Amino acid sequence: MAKGILGRKLGMTQIFDAAGNLVPVTVIDCTPNVVLQQKTVENDGYEAVQVGFADKGENVANKPETGHASKANTAPKRFIREFRFSEAQGGNELVSYSVGQEIKCDIFAEGEVIDVTGVSKGKGYAGTIKRYNHRRQRMTHGVSASHREVGSMGPIKGNMKGKKMPGHMGVEKVTLQNLTIAKVDTERNLILIKGNVPGPKNGYVEIKSAVKAAK
Repeated sequence: MAKGILGRKLGMTQIFDAAGNLVPVTVIDCTPNVVLQQKTVENDGYEAVQVGFADKGENVANKPETGHASKANTAPKRFIREFRFSEAQGGNELVSYSVGQEIKCDIFAEGEVIDVTGVSKGKGYAGTIKRYNHRRQRMTHGVSASHREVGSMGPIKGNMKGKKMPGHMGVEKVTLQNLTIAKVDTERNLILIKGNVPGPKNGYVEIKSAVKAAK
């Protein structure tokens, strides 16, 4: 059955598996999520569950946010997402949740295959070598001293869409698919995922059942 939860990336560490192998893992804080809204076909045109994570102080939340959260008897949330699954993915398990109910990390188990979505680290303004792995110009034989410049860009009159140019790098929505859960710590509300996940330390992530996992 398809399922999902929101969390915060705490960082990376390493554990030993049952065979004694050292496994690098990413630790995700999955403090119980709260169901803020139930969306239905009759009212919204589709079925989904709106989930909130990480309390926001009422002094920084506006009235609509406070009023929306009060319907679920909870505090305003910093990170809100919808979980919407099609029948092809095994149905929508989260639709059975009611407004105000908590979703905890125990919905997942060790060994499950998941997809993790986050916002990548910001790299600032970057050239094409760093941003697109372009090759630099020759260092000798009469080439100018600007070895890392873009070089010939062809006919770009009118700013051709998709042209690989220097610019802002990072801060993009990234999804890593088919990651494996190494451990679920229900006492401390932690999920340990093998390998790395998108985003910086303390960045928010979305964990869902894998879409392309082998049946």
